[in-house]
Amino acid sequence: MTNANFVKGMGIGIATGIALGMAMAPRKRSGKRMAGKAIKAFGEVVDNISHVVGI
Repeated sequence: MTNANFVKGMGIGIATGIALGMAMAPRKRSGKRMAGKAIKAFGEVVDNISHVVGI
């Protein structure tokens, strides 16, 4: 498995987890705000993984 495939798989898994988390989250929070936080967190995770893998 190459590093690119690993990062791609991690991204798909994280995106799926975020989507499921947003679908199951209580509705009292703003969806737009939650989406913004999720996107920001996803970006940080990808940066961290890329740094660890050495891409």
